[in-house]
Amino acid sequence: MYAWAGGTDAFVRLCEAFYDRARADDLLAPMFAEMDPGHARYVALWLAEVFGGPPVYTEQHGGYAHMLSLHIGRGITEPQRRRWLNLMMDAADDAGLPADPEFRAAFVGYLEWGTRLAASNSQPGADPVRRAPVPRWGWGVAPPYLG
Repeated sequence: MYAWAGGTDAFVRLCEAFYDRARADDLLAPMFAEMDPGHARYVALWLAEVFGGPPVYTEQHGGYAHMLSLHIGRGITEPQRRRWLNLMMDAADDAGLPADPEFRAAFVGYLEWGTRLAASNSQPGADPVRRAPVPRWGWGVAPPYLG
């Protein structure tokens, strides 16, 4: 999926488009008000790794344990999770990610799963698994038609 999407550059475009939208969004802007200037790139590296790219996020930014630590205690609400997901899908269009049904189905499958996990892990009293590999997401049962 990484190569099909266009490699790391495509995920960087995606995250830049997403954070442009998120910073202007009334529901999400407060969550990202004090965002590290490199945040969009870090998330791009995470997504690139998830979708089959090189393990740069793991090697340079601490992998799953670090990503988890950024969500603990944040109390992400369902409306925030949904908005994040919706803006990410809009950003995928803005960034020119592939629009074929196979790619988008697998892409949104990860985003749905990942946002639900992040929201759950962010709740007060959550006790998530602290050590795990970065998930590796694939095509599922509908590979791209190259015909």
